[in-house]
Amino acid sequence: EHRQNSREHMVRESRQDRELGARPRESLSFHRRFTTLTITREARSKHGAKDGAVGTSQGCANTSSRAATAVTTALFEPGADGQTPQVVVLVGAPGMGKTTMVRKVMVEWGEGMLHTQFDFVFCVDCKAITLPMEASVADLVSQCCPGLQVPAGKILDDQKKILFIFDGFEALGFSLVQPEAELSSDLREVKPLELTLMSLLKKTVLPEASLLITTRPTALRSLVQCLEGEYYMGILGFSAARREEYFHKYFENPNKGDKAFRFARGNQFLYSLCVIPVMSWTVCTILEQELCGTKNLLECSKATTGMMMFYLSQLLKHRDRDNPQVLQQFLLQLCSLAANGIWKHKVLFEEKEIKDCGLDQPGLLPFFLNERIPKEGEDHGSVYAFTHLHLQEFFAAMFYVLEDDGEMVSSSGRLEKDVNKLLESYSKSRKDLNVTVRFLFGLVSQKSIEDMDKTIGCRISPRVREELLKWLQGRHRGLSQPGQALKVSEMDTFHFLFEMNEKSFVQSALGHFTDLDLQDTKLTLYDQMALSFCIQHWDGLSCVTLQGCSFQWQDPEAELDASVPCSGVSGAGGHPGALAVRRRREELPCSIHLLCRALRHRSSALRVLRLQWCWLSESCCAELAALLAEHPSLSRLELGDSSLGDTGVRLLCEGLRTPGCRLRVLR
Repeated sequence: EHRQNSREHMVRESRQDRELGARPRESLSFHRRFTTLTITREARSKHGAKDGAVGTSQGCANTSSRAATAVTTALFEPGADGQTPQVVVLVGAPGMGKTTMVRKVMVEWGEGMLHTQFDFVFCVDCKAITLPMEASVADLVSQCCPGLQVPAGKILDDQKKILFIFDGFEALGFSLVQPEAELSSDLREVKPLELTLMSLLKKTVLPEASLLITTRPTALRSLVQCLEGEYYMGILGFSAARREEYFHKYFENPNKGDKAFRFARGNQFLYSLCVIPVMSWTVCTILEQELCGTKNLLECSKATTGMMMFYLSQLLKHRDRDNPQVLQQFLLQLCSLAANGIWKHKVLFEEKEIKDCGLDQPGLLPFFLNERIPKEGEDHGSVYAFTHLHLQEFFAAMFYVLEDDGEMVSSSGRLEKDVNKLLESYSKSRKDLNVTVRFLFGLVSQKSIEDMDKTIGCRISPRVREELLKWLQGRHRGLSQPGQALKVSEMDTFHFLFEMNEKSFVQSALGHFTDLDLQDTKLTLYDQMALSFCIQHWDGLSCVTLQGCSFQWQDPEAELDASVPCSGVSGAGGHPGALAVRRRREELPCSIHLLCRALRHRSSALRVLRLQWCWLSESCCAELAALLAEHPSLSRLELGDSSLGDTGVRLLCEGLRTPGCRLRVLR
């Protein structure tokens, strides 16, 4: 009875999740909200870092060389060596879901589903502890569960039945180097709180009790000095399947969940960022607002830069409000480090570089960089990496647009803030700079300039806008042949303009060009959204040529699932994903819907449309017929090597018969 009462009480008293990205929707139960994370389990180590600290810098992309598994909360199961861990350290960057995992442990233990070997679980929220104070272990237990009817001393008699959880260990902030002689062995002895906690960690008191500690990678260096025989588990975030599951759990409406996930899946580098749970939450939060406003994500106004800005504002919500200059200076130095790394193909940074840049600030550094402690025998210090490569690219772009009082100097020397050099390198050979350049365009939009000033207090230089405009115009003039029409033939141009999302800038950038020519390009849904946005505001466009281009409207993985034979599977649905895939296909418009809709804008001057070897089917003909019927200047249509079928041709003929059709040549 005491055991059941303690469970019910402690679950009621468990603190609300404070980790970014785990914002509970009160209408749903915790189980319905929770999405399984991918977690690595490291070998036990005498000194914690013998086999290397758990690295989480690239999320699930880093799992090839280690045994990564989808773990829920069975954290105290026997390992590969057959030993049941007594101390488990759960490591993850901010927003990876550490506190959510703690809540999951508490909930499932309270329900008797997992960890039933423990009669009592005490959760210490390290972020909420106020120092200095004095307490015994018994006092600590009473503070965790003030309503317990059982005396703390009696609870602590059977040590093996007790689990202590320290959530957010890095927030404690006191020295872990304490004299052994001052540590306590009596659970009722009152000592300064740091000594009491150290006594639990070093097991001078309650040596047979179990410990679960959550921490950011940057705190591992000090933590490993306190523990023995611990197991390390690293949270790597969401796998591909779990990302989709998270989107559908976030949206109660299956149709909205489908739309939101399809939108994210169509944007390759936004989708890869969703490996970080807080980034999945960010994307879902923004897309929920878009669905409430436009009801149609094909008209979504939030490009990836806007989502990154929202993510950054949430990350820094309560940081250094009283001293914003500290945060601003930190960000300038961080951006310098990121840009240096991008130029040198560098994602790992040595401890000396971090200190030389002035980034060794415990209150800020863990939000952006993960620390990897050297393996035993390695003679170098810790190395650091951004939580995700795209975050490094985002901050590298910020380096070129943020105003400061002078050039930033890094450990490797002066890095010049020359946007033109960056753009020239990208044009010539450095295609790996694509994401950085895309973020450049997004950061100089009027919306980003206002948001950066309001939320972070940093100013973006308006001069960069002019340099980007000149580069775009000059780039395509150089690609056009002398004496021929000026044409745009690079898909990335449309992504850059879509990232900025400003009608006037599109008109200025494309106003001198008349032709669009893309060849052998697989156009994802996000590609088509970018292309359509630009076409709608491109008044001088008279000729569109798409040769060998395919229009993709769903996940390649979903298409693969749909092609799997359904033999041997019971039920009308056949293959488990087949029904969902069929439903998505039925709901989607034809593959050229966005293109045709954009070409029908009021001021369109289109005369020639070539869709050659684009594998169009009869379902596209209704859209083409509507375009023929309504467009006042379209005079030439070429549909080479398409499978239109008799039905498709009949639909085309209906468009040709309408009085508004101006077509003169059909091939």
